[in-house]
Amino acid sequence: MSLRTSAIVPLLALALSAAHAAPPQTLRVDIQHGGDAKGEHYALERVVVEPLPWPGNPARPIDATNRGTQKFEVIDPDSGRVLYSRGYSTVFGEWQTTDEAKEMQRSFQESLRFPMPAKPVLVKVYNRDAGNGFASQWSVRVDPQALDVERASRPAPAKPIAIRHNGDPAHKVDLLLLGDGYTAGEMKKFEARARALADRLFAVSPFKERAADFNVWALALPVPESGVSRPSTGVHHVSATGARYDIFGSERYVLTLDNRAFREAAQYAPYDAVEIMVNGETYGGGGIFNQFSTVAADNDWRDYVFVHEFGHHFAGLADEYYTSPVEYAAVDTPRVEPWEPNVTALLDPRHLKWQDRVTAATPVPTPWPKAQFEAHQRDVQARRKQLRADRRPEAEMSALFREEQAYSDALFAEAPQRNAIGAFQGANYSATGYYRPQMQCMMFTRADAFCDVCAHAIDQIIDLYSAEN
Repeated sequence: MSLRTSAIVPLLALALSAAHAAPPQTLRVDIQHGGDAKGEHYALERVVVEPLPWPGNPARPIDATNRGTQKFEVIDPDSGRVLYSRGYSTVFGEWQTTDEAKEMQRSFQESLRFPMPAKPVLVKVYNRDAGNGFASQWSVRVDPQALDVERASRPAPAKPIAIRHNGDPAHKVDLLLLGDGYTAGEMKKFEARARALADRLFAVSPFKERAADFNVWALALPVPESGVSRPSTGVHHVSATGARYDIFGSERYVLTLDNRAFREAAQYAPYDAVEIMVNGETYGGGGIFNQFSTVAADNDWRDYVFVHEFGHHFAGLADEYYTSPVEYAAVDTPRVEPWEPNVTALLDPRHLKWQDRVTAATPVPTPWPKAQFEAHQRDVQARRKQLRADRRPEAEMSALFREEQAYSDALFAEAPQRNAIGAFQGANYSATGYYRPQMQCMMFTRADAFCDVCAHAIDQIIDLYSAEN
């Protein structure tokens, strides 16, 4: 069902006062996460009561999926009982792997959102340890009745549009499409693109089969100039969410480093997941698990980028590619199994992470035309780099990507194991050391479908937010 902006107020009132007790308010704990390549630390910034009730699933307060580089728990200090938990990843974690992190310290804003507790709680943050388990890193006492909790909220600067509404937010995945770089005169353009992207998401399995488990909202705050910043080309614009290109020096990487601006805009719609749609034609996007994802909404490859990056943000899927923009000849010898559900270090081929989906006839490791693929990628990446250096029209980059995908599709179509689930060497930004489940997947190339293992991993997160028992 599709509803227009004028219907949003009665719709929210109906959805949030459904047949069970009214949900609690949403409490947001804003923190600073800083450090360098050698270490990290946390500090409390502020505690905020958001203007809308908690949209989360009361039947699934505990996250048992074991995903994310971090995890937080909300704990009753008297009994020690965990009241709520979620895994997540961070922008700091991305930055910590850069060369800059070897030379200086930085801090990044993050938010921990959970249903308002009835009394003071202990919020505990965990990081991954050397064995990829969770180890306690930091904690803070949060009193929801404290005088310094921010409770005042401005009138909503814009009304969310109900793109798709299938029921009470408590038992649906609430996806917010948050626009940035759109002027007041471009709001109809934003809404049309948001509707088209939502349609694309629900044309891809397993979202297609689970469409009834989602609500989709769209919200954009107008900006003075059309577009977002792209510093590498000298373009700088005022932003509603802080989203821009060139994050950490990567010309295609789009993120926001302004968590406060992003959260202050998003809080006026129910959300479990947020995709920031930037008004840009240049190829780009990004995704941080359980934080947000982004897409350049005017690029020719927006449909692919939108769904791919949402896979990172929503389900914690790893990138399975290793040729762009990283060095595909890199050799990695991992010592622990990665936490991501769709890549493996194959430390024990007899106990593959997705062993229940592998047939006895499939060899592990699984052969594929790796050498031919890499040879073609060397040429593609060199041409891609030159196109950006020469500042050629975006249409030429799009044409190169179409040529690249056509070659991969044809190459894989002739491979004996093209449909098998096994362990295909090359994943997680490394040509060796890591393996992906199938030869082809939306997390590996610009294909139009997820592999079976990724689809199952997405289903598990949909259940976390929608299952009623």
